[in-house]
Amino acid sequence: MALSAPTVFALADIIETPSRPTTLAPAHLLNDVDTAGDRIVAAGVRGHIIFSDDGGETWVQGEVPVSVTLTGVDFGTEQHGWAVGHSGVVLHSDDAGENWDLQLTGVRAAELAIESRQEQIDDMEQKLEEAPEEEKDELDWALGDLYFSLENLQADLEIGPVNPFLDVWFENDKHGFVVGAYGMFLRTTDGGKTWKDWAPKLENPSSFHLNSIGRITGGGLVIVGEAGQIFVSVDGGESWEKRESPYEGSLFGAIGTGNVNEILAFGLRGNIFFSSDLGRSWKVVPSESDATLNDGTVSEDGRITLVGNGGAVLMSTNGGDTFRPYFRDDREGVMDVVPVSGTNLLIVGEGGVKHTDARGKNLQ
Repeated sequence: MALSAPTVFALADIIETPSRPTTLAPAHLLNDVDTAGDRIVAAGVRGHIIFSDDGGETWVQGEVPVSVTLTGVDFGTEQHGWAVGHSGVVLHSDDAGENWDLQLTGVRAAELAIESRQEQIDDMEQKLEEAPEEEKDELDWALGDLYFSLENLQADLEIGPVNPFLDVWFENDKHGFVVGAYGMFLRTTDGGKTWKDWAPKLENPSSFHLNSIGRITGGGLVIVGEAGQIFVSVDGGESWEKRESPYEGSLFGAIGTGNVNEILAFGLRGNIFFSSDLGRSWKVVPSESDATLNDGTVSEDGRITLVGNGGAVLMSTNGGDTFRPYFRDDREGVMDVVPVSGTNLLIVGEGGVKHTDARGKNLQ
């Protein structure tokens, strides 16, 4: 414990220290970007959240109560947005990203998960006691997995809020989800005032990382993650089905194509997969790039853009059947992208904010 104490103090310090104002925030690492009406909001390193009302030409830094790296931002309405990040933080804004409040840290997230696992253990022990003899071995293995998961959660809690949330999605100003490392998955139905551990809804006994959550055209929700994990919900997140994955490596994102029930999932080594039936079947999408892909967007004219490491910007004009890659001269990793004026793009990543044409080439 003596060795872990400095780590605990450091984590507490950055959770309790507000992000410092700096004119360089638009040039520092930004991990995610979203729109709040006509406003663009981006989040990244050192608790930086910046917003722009002129298409990304000028930026203002929001008031943020933490200094941790932020990994995801999403707006359920034009005014109400949430950001997530390291140390299990969840932030909320009710003024389109100008001011943020801390709703949750990794300590409370771990407590919720521990309470949930204990309930699962109690239920499983009851099932084991009442089960026929031929079913007891399988239930006993499942119970052992639950005990192992509980022990890991308790160990994490002793260290402090160390595990990050990696993405966030909100349907409106009340209903939303956050996902993260080691299978963390929480739901709220009251705008983040209270949260419930939703991880038992997923078939994820190994607690693989959950990297991304989002909605596709038609209303389906999709989660992708480590080891090719793919989960789909067709009832607003009440229940989830695990899909057979076309890939055993990590998937970092999944977006729609604009057509009902179509999904593009992508991730490690530039792998891209397409499904037209909510993930029940998949086909490999040809690509000339092996750069890891992080996120993507669909423009109003139907162009699909995926972005990734090494300055990779991939564009499809045929609904995701094929992609043509462009590698930016700076080779800096690109984490996310949003369409702006005309066919232009705004990308965020290692180099902060950049304006590009439709291919990803800098406008300036």
